Amino acid sequence: MFDPAATAFINHLLRGASWARDALQRFAGKTARFDAAPLGLSVTVQDNGEVGVAAADAAPAVTITLTPGLALRIAARDETAWREIGVSGDADFAATLNHIARNLRWDVEEDLSRVFGDMAAHRMAESGRVLRRWGEQALDNTGRSFAEYWTEEQPLIASAHDLEQFHRAVDQLRDDVARLEKRLEQLASSHAPGAGGH
Repeated sequence: MFDPAATAFINHLLRGASWARDALQRFAGKTARFDAAPLGLSVTVQDNGEVGVAAADAAPAVTITLTPGLALRIAARDETAWREIGVSGDADFAATLNHIARNLRWDVEEDLSRVFGDMAAHRMAESGRVLRRWGEQALDNTGRSFAEYWTEEQPLIASAHDLEQFHRAVDQLRDDVARLEKRLEQLASSHAPGAGGH
């Protein structure tokens, strides 16, 4: 039930991107396994560059492993998340899948216009973009607020200014200790027998 729906959605995206289908045609007959526990999906590339649900006994040419958290970060366009994906198998196939996944875009507005008409689709898509921007801004603001709280209100993390002051204080203390040691050495040598003291 999940696999056919997922492959139908992937093919829907691929039909709007001939460059992606062209890239996949080189790997016709090969299977890719995507593991994102608890979900998994195995697809086999078809001759036309689209994908189909892989046969139960199909051995994957490439296996791509990611956590649900990574999947959410990728959906949120966090570029650093791509480096944390586990990949094993055919490197060329994996590189092609990576390139397609990073560059394939869903034209939501186009799909909505088929159901609701151009004007309504444009308004809905624009509302979605505004909501996404608001969400990104809210996430950024929340992160800044936590950082400020942890460095100013409840100092779990030292601020750069505090660290600089601490380093200056340590340097000053080290210099004071060095001067004190020299002074003690001078006093000790001036009071040593035969040093001309009393």
